[in-house]
Amino acid sequence: MTIEDSLLDKFGPLLSLHQLAAILDRSPDGLRISLRSTNSWTAEINQAKLKIGRRVYFRTSQIAELLDSDRLCGDRG
Repeated sequence: MTIEDSLLDKFGPLLSLHQLAAILDRSPDGLRISLRSTNSWTAEINQAKLKIGRRVYFRTSQIAELLDSDRLCGDRG
């Protein structure tokens, strides 16, 4: 089972900020503040953002793709 399959089974096609924070092991408030900054990893996550009314969601398939790749690691080796 891939990361995308397990995330889709657990959360569905869209992730809330709280769900994404749990996946990334961050607090929701800390993640919200981080996503306002301009970093390479925040730009990748913000591309998966989808606003429906006043709610913010993240596309599960794009987040799974990011987690599967090395793009969220930044300069760490």
